[in-house]
Amino acid sequence: KALNGYGCECYGSCPVDLFFVLDTSESVALRAKPPNFYIDQIKSFTERFIMELKEMRHPCDRSLTWNSGALHYSDEIILVRQLSDIATERQALISDIKGISYIGKGTHTDCAIKRGIAELLIGGSHYQENKYIVVVTDGHPLTGYKEPCGGLQEAANEARHHGVKVFSVAISPDQEDTRLSVIATDQNYRQNFTAADNSRSTQLQTIRSIIDMIGETGRQGMPGEKGDIGVEGDKGRQGTDGVDGRKGDPGFPGLAGCKGSPGPDGSQGDGGPKGDPGPYGTKGAKGDRGKNGEPGRPGNYGPPGTKGTLGPKGANGDKGQRGDDGAPGPDGLRGDKVFTLYYYYTVCLCVCIYGSVCLCGGKGTPGPKGDDGEPGDAGLDVSHTISLSLSLSIYIYIYIPFYYSMQQCKCGPLDLAFIVDSSESIGSTNFALAKDFIITVIDRLIKDQQFGFNESRVGVVQYSGDGAQEAVRLGDPNINTLTELKQAVRDLRWLAEATYTGEALQFSLTNMIDRLQQENRVVLVLTDGRSDITRDKTPLNTLCGKGIKVGGLGVKDYSGRQPNHEQLSAVVCTSDPKPGFSFVLENFAELLDDSFLQNLTTRICEDKKCPNYKCPISFSGDTDIVLMMDSSASVGQRNFDSSKTFVKRLAERFLSAERSGRAAVRVAVGQYSRERRMEAELTSNLTLLTSKIEAATFQNDGTDVTKAMAFAMEKFQMSGGGNRKRKLVLFSDGRSQGVTEAMLEKRVRLVSEAGVELYVITVGNQVSEANLRSLVSRGRSYDVTYAQRHLFRVPDYPSLLRGVFYQTVSRRVSQA
Repeated sequence: KALNGYGCECYGSCPVDLFFVLDTSESVALRAKPPNFYIDQIKSFTERFIMELKEMRHPCDRSLTWNSGALHYSDEIILVRQLSDIATERQALISDIKGISYIGKGTHTDCAIKRGIAELLIGGSHYQENKYIVVVTDGHPLTGYKEPCGGLQEAANEARHHGVKVFSVAISPDQEDTRLSVIATDQNYRQNFTAADNSRSTQLQTIRSIIDMIGETGRQGMPGEKGDIGVEGDKGRQGTDGVDGRKGDPGFPGLAGCKGSPGPDGSQGDGGPKGDPGPYGTKGAKGDRGKNGEPGRPGNYGPPGTKGTLGPKGANGDKGQRGDDGAPGPDGLRGDKVFTLYYYYTVCLCVCIYGSVCLCGGKGTPGPKGDDGEPGDAGLDVSHTISLSLSLSIYIYIYIPFYYSMQQCKCGPLDLAFIVDSSESIGSTNFALAKDFIITVIDRLIKDQQFGFNESRVGVVQYSGDGAQEAVRLGDPNINTLTELKQAVRDLRWLAEATYTGEALQFSLTNMIDRLQQENRVVLVLTDGRSDITRDKTPLNTLCGKGIKVGGLGVKDYSGRQPNHEQLSAVVCTSDPKPGFSFVLENFAELLDDSFLQNLTTRICEDKKCPNYKCPISFSGDTDIVLMMDSSASVGQRNFDSSKTFVKRLAERFLSAERSGRAAVRVAVGQYSRERRMEAELTSNLTLLTSKIEAATFQNDGTDVTKAMAFAMEKFQMSGGGNRKRKLVLFSDGRSQGVTEAMLEKRVRLVSEAGVELYVITVGNQVSEANLRSLVSRGRSYDVTYAQRHLFRVPDYPSLLRGVFYQTVSRRVSQA
């Protein structure tokens, strides 16, 4: 039996099965205007290819014939036509190709190739060596997105296993060549094959190159049949014995033997008697204690001195000559009265800005009337001087403090969620810009809007097609800080499927937004525009009527189409009593534009909270509070002094707070390093407490935070229990000599079980995050909400004394 180079028997027909797999996904449709441009190019390429499939004569007097079929795909697969004999069905197949209407969603190339393999195996000829697939695609998306059928590599391996050859054809020359190379089952099947180009000659060259590779002559035939087994021969005769060899020459003398081991040692003599101990040396004199070389800090200003007694009246001056009468002017205030009013109101306003209430006094008791003096020379016109001084003083004492107080207005607290379109039409580059945008918004909220995350939460949902959603949020496992959240956002991988915006909104509501706790909730929806509402039946107004501020960020797509206005309006709840807001951008790069970011963060933070200098706190029951300052070497003298000032402010707030009924509040202040000291025992006497705090001295030693907590517990126990609430405010960076996480958790658990509520103030970024989490865990599994309310962070010690941070701490500690 003879075979030609295609596995066909000689002296008969030799059919070749060729199947087309055509990409009509969103990334293809949106590569150019209008969306049908490249789709029409693909259809034209396939039609012309089919016209070039002609019968050929080959060795063995055999004719090469063709069976062909096609499918097109996006995130679903549509069979255009099964394998058919080109000799009779050519025009029918071309007609079916012309009727293709693009799907325009995600790209599941791996699924399409496997479907093409199945069509080749169940149809066409029975010659397994003659089966080919031509895949026409742009190579999108990149490796790493969710490939539902195992991925391109698995599809290519399956084709090789069944002997199917796969050609990889790019739609245009600037495609993802790495992905196209994976599709091809042989490196020769991925050359510079192009289906669409400005020149039709390039298209025809690709078609003829592929046909030549399929129809090339002279290829090595299949292995021939195995020959018959030969006949066994007769057994040979036994050979004669050989002649013995001659005796060998004597060998050379051997080497000398090794030296013997040494003999045993002689017996050891007895040791002599132990000598008497010598006399002790005399103790040296104790050295003088060295003086601290660090200069002391300047002391606080003392209180103003008492008003001096009125001096004796000076002698009257000589009477001057009377000047000419001037023109009568308008009635005005005397100079001394102007100055008095200027000084009075400047001081008054200054005190009002910096204090809780105006401390300006009422009108004083009039003094005795002085003797009339003789009129003197006309004085200088000081109206301009007073006006200038008054303006300057108002600027210094009123405007600057007012401006500074306005700068302390903070955004929130609010909960913030990003819902980000990760469909195929976004593209990998734009998706990377979207992730940069999320991180930039978080940073800008902190910098420009004074946004604090201690009382707020933030999360991100990316979405694409049916069931394709992924959420990351502050509080997830391994996401306990903003730094970890930002890294989780950077690690998000482009999904590259369809656009199911309604389903994504419902997923976000169920899995993230409903878990947010602040009344002020803001959701930003970022999309390039058009949800597949024919397949996604979840309404786009899913977030409406729930008290959520929704911001829609619509970006024009590849073809420059505006985001669908009706869909964007539904997303941002324009029919709500308090509707959301929307921005439409030309491209994703505009997401990082400075002016846009400023506008966006302003809209997010419309409900700002400014410092309230009348911010009372109250206690509903008897409460004992112990404040423990860190006095270790890592703090330093100057920072320890800042801690003392801050603690005095806290003590004043606690002891001057409003109280329900007969509630009694006591405060104690201690410090710890390697040793523990209670500088002031529990007391309600603020004057005594303040003096004790001022007298506290810096230890400048190691750190033992577990013993500090145990020390505070002893003080609570000694003070008597009853129904008193007990709160411990601890300065700590989480670092402590010799402490293990287990030891820390045990001590924290004992504190919690004793009914003591622990608050931690940490300063700077040189901290042990694991230990800080343990300190605010109550010895249980980590609770982000509880931890955020019991952990206070400031960047440095001077920040303890800026703004109203001490009010924030005292307010939380005072709350039940």
